[in-house]
Amino acid sequence: MDWIDLITSVLGLSCVFLAGRGSKYNFWVGYLYTAALFLMFWNKQLYASLLLQPISLAINVMGHYRWTHPRKEEESSEDSKKLKVTMLSWTERLFAAASVFIIAGLWGWILDSLFPADPHPYLDSCVTVLILVAQYLSAQKKWDCWVAWLLVNICQLALHLSVGHIFMPVVCTLYLINGVASLAKWMKLYRKEA
Repeated sequence: MDWIDLITSVLGLSCVFLAGRGSKYNFWVGYLYTAALFLMFWNKQLYASLLLQPISLAINVMGHYRWTHPRKEEESSEDSKKLKVTMLSWTERLFAAASVFIIAGLWGWILDSLFPADPHPYLDSCVTVLILVAQYLSAQKKWDCWVAWLLVNICQLALHLSVGHIFMPVVCTLYLINGVASLAKWMKLYRKEA
């Protein structure tokens, strides 16, 4: 049994479950999750995902601050110390999608050139860039983050299956279920605040 895979799975599930419920405590679990992912990806030689972890940590810290210190116009009507859920405009969505394709393609090419041991450099890069976008949107408490997370989970499921992870494919399936539920929950929060 791969213990780091199991520990990472439990931390990841806890983190996204808390995030989907709008709990600021997801960030504390997220700090531990980031460290566990770093070790897991190092072990499996998934370098794009490994290099993502310091960036993920920085986004996690930013999100923790944003969720607990909103600007006046971003405050939740229920609690002024909470960031309310908002949405991207269609222009912002198109920009985000184009950015994912361009950056993932370039990153995949670089990985393929520098790290030939990476078994799936383009899929690895796509997952990496999608995660960055989803994390950034989550840190801003944008409803659209859950659409990005659903795409991440589908790609990650394929990636983890391809490298033989034991628990992470199960976790990705549970992430998908949580993502759908969180998409609906955050839509209710958005409509409540609009």
